[in-house]
Amino acid sequence: MAVNALRGFAREAPAPVFAAAGEAMRDRLDLLFTDSRLERVATPRHAAILFIAGPMRLEDREDLRRLHDQMPHPRATLLWDAEVGEALGDAERLVTGAHAVDPSRVVEAAIDRLTLLWRELVEGERDSEADLLKDEPANPWEGIGPHGQGGKGMMGGTPYGRPMAMTADDLRDGLALDAYTARFGPFLPMFPPGLLLEMTLQGDMIQSAAVLRPPLAQAVDDVESASLLRLARLLDLLGLSALALRARLTAAGDPSSKARGSFERAIRWSGAPLAIPPGLGAMGGTDVRARFLDLVAASDGRAAARPPVAADTDHLSSLLPGLEWTEALLLLNSFDNVTLAALAALSDEKEEEEGGRDEHEGGHMHPKHDHHEHGGHQGQGDRAGHDGQKSRGEHDGHHHHGHGGSA
Repeated sequence: MAVNALRGFAREAPAPVFAAAGEAMRDRLDLLFTDSRLERVATPRHAAILFIAGPMRLEDREDLRRLHDQMPHPRATLLWDAEVGEALGDAERLVTGAHAVDPSRVVEAAIDRLTLLWRELVEGERDSEADLLKDEPANPWEGIGPHGQGGKGMMGGTPYGRPMAMTADDLRDGLALDAYTARFGPFLPMFPPGLLLEMTLQGDMIQSAAVLRPPLAQAVDDVESASLLRLARLLDLLGLSALALRARLTAAGDPSSKARGSFERAIRWSGAPLAIPPGLGAMGGTDVRARFLDLVAASDGRAAARPPVAADTDHLSSLLPGLEWTEALLLLNSFDNVTLAALAALSDEKEEEEGGRDEHEGGHMHPKHDHHEHGGHQGQGDRAGHDGQKSRGEHDGHHHHGHGGSA
């Protein structure tokens, strides 16, 4: 009886979903998750359903498989107009193109399918999906070192498959702190979908950053709606989740959230603009605070948000070093899609370097793991080598930095 009662409670709870957005799907997912029947969780370790929406690159498929294997059992996968080949096995598909679904019911069809999957998992009517990757560490370590522990010397190396942090001078005051190099992305919550960065951090401060994969292209059909959703992401990062939800509901056309003047006043009275450091992300005559205020003005319909003018020399590799983690997230989410794509452009040299890291096997890309990886969440669930490893805080879902909410 107790088990049946627990199943009943679980069945009525929102479906816990981890979403990976592909091309032209970020805004659509933001709007879909305004429905109270769904909960967008910040890490696959809290999810029962992996929801993959939109076209993906070939090199992203291995990261999607890694995301899948990080989910606890029971679990299921739903592909929404996502072309991933055989990377996700026999995952269920929701195809809305070519008149497969009535265009007026696309979002409702996705919500219905997600809630049905959740109910079937809770009731035991659907078998949990098996692992897609081999149960082995991301970095080879067995037999390396005098005791087979994986170490390559007194300092450095990858003991037991985990790279050691080495001391280096901090950018702020020159003190020697442990420098930790990792990959972040390509589906880390609050990161632009598809963006893969390799960064060296000391504590929460970024010492260096390199773009390994640019963000996936995102279409903008409704400029006003896109501005509201950008504003919602910044409000989430500032800890104002209620105002962020109000912005999303307004973007979705909810008539109860349309009191624009009161919405702008609520944002200003919250002190949100003052919480953004002055001069953060200064570029093209604007900074993050100015871009935030532009979005606030756009939410009231007074003026469209102005895209910053990026110089040829502006790039994420030069804008991110020296920022703390929360500042970096604010910076990344303050840009429109076109500007961000320009700032994350790969040089020919970088493209060749990243291409050399990947091997084609059976039509899929398999990245080699030279460092700890987060986000996509790359390397988060490597059972033997990484499972449970959250060096210097939990980067899965940015809990270490105190920000919840959706990506």
